[in-house]
Amino acid sequence: MQALYLLALSPVAETKGDPNSYGFRIERSTADAMAQLFVCLSAKVSARWVLDADIEGFFDNINHEWLIRNVPTDTRVLRQWLKAGVIHRGQLHATDAGTPQGGIISPTLANLALDGLESLLKQHLGVTRAKKLKVNVVRYADDFVITGASFEVLEKEVKPWIEHFLAVRGLRLSPKKTRIVHIDEGFNFLGWNFRKYDGTLLIKPNKKNIKAFYGKIKEVIDTHKTSKQEDLIRLLNPILRGWALYHQPVVAKQAYSRMDNRVFLKLWRWAKRRHPNKSLEWIRKKYFRPQGDRGWVFATTVLDTDGTTREIELYSLAGTPIERHKKISGEYNPYDTAMEAMGEKLRMARMLNKLKYRKQISSLYASQKGLCALCKQPITRETGWNDHHIIYRSQGGGDSLENRVLLHPDCHHQLHARGLYVSKPAPSGVLDRLEP
Repeated sequence: MQALYLLALSPVAETKGDPNSYGFRIERSTADAMAQLFVCLSAKVSARWVLDADIEGFFDNINHEWLIRNVPTDTRVLRQWLKAGVIHRGQLHATDAGTPQGGIISPTLANLALDGLESLLKQHLGVTRAKKLKVNVVRYADDFVITGASFEVLEKEVKPWIEHFLAVRGLRLSPKKTRIVHIDEGFNFLGWNFRKYDGTLLIKPNKKNIKAFYGKIKEVIDTHKTSKQEDLIRLLNPILRGWALYHQPVVAKQAYSRMDNRVFLKLWRWAKRRHPNKSLEWIRKKYFRPQGDRGWVFATTVLDTDGTTREIELYSLAGTPIERHKKISGEYNPYDTAMEAMGEKLRMARMLNKLKYRKQISSLYASQKGLCALCKQPITRETGWNDHHIIYRSQGGGDSLENRVLLHPDCHHQLHARGLYVSKPAPSGVLDRLEP
């Protein structure tokens, strides 16, 4: 039932959402929040002070009556969800405040509770004055930072307003975790550290994130002391790759190299423990192999079900290329058909370097025999192409290949501007069979 109500509530939440709110919203991510902060803080004339805010017990303390009065949905059903209670260790606990964590609609309710933090603050200060004071709000779910030209602006004008805004919703800032810092001192946000070094803003994985990640790797290795090498590699690779890709848009090369070294030392101890009576050279040859310019690669040979052998190796963090993230426009609304082309272009630009997506493009290209689905002229590297959804995503269209075609960029623009329509090309041989 929550999923059904969310289908109606999500477009409302997207339309009312603050431009720089990035948590639990379609096509928005932590990387977008990071990129927006880079825009706000990187220039020489950018704001130098930051209110690093933390809301105390956010999901547990949102005022129910405020939600019932302000969330545009069936209030009777919403009240039932909020007051349903939680069963913990076999006992029913009343829920007098907050939204149930894990509920499919809870992230949207939480966003609706904080929407206006940016727009109403700028309205309170005056749009022109807010710009002069370099006040910018960047929020991801309940985590947010606010930039300002001076300590006094954030302490005496912005923070009191924020405290009143939250109090109306049953919330308050954490006195211990909320602080106002200079950009030269730096602050942590979403797993990254933002800090200026001699006037240059550098965004790096923060120490807490690195420590937590290594703890996870260490736990996997320690709990699989007797596992096969190939099984350990298969367990570690998704964790290593996920962490590397999360930090791919920031200054992470040094962190990658250091973590590779720590993981290597941990695996070396894992290997030595298994063979206490073998020489170090024997252990090295059994578990580590040279690969290109790398001499100690944790790798092994595995036998596939078809009888062929292949080599699998541990994912190299240092081999992950650093790539600048293409930020979504703050005004983007996935339910606005006028922004459909913007969304398609952004999605294609973000995914073009992914192997899976390149295979999809190749498949679409082959199915269209290399021709644009609108003008039927060849698509080449020189002409370029856009990935178009036949049934718009804003109207419920999916990302399957059956709902996508390739168009020339100009044809794509004309299609959206003039309200044209294209259909999926018939598979090869179908037209021949239909002829009398």
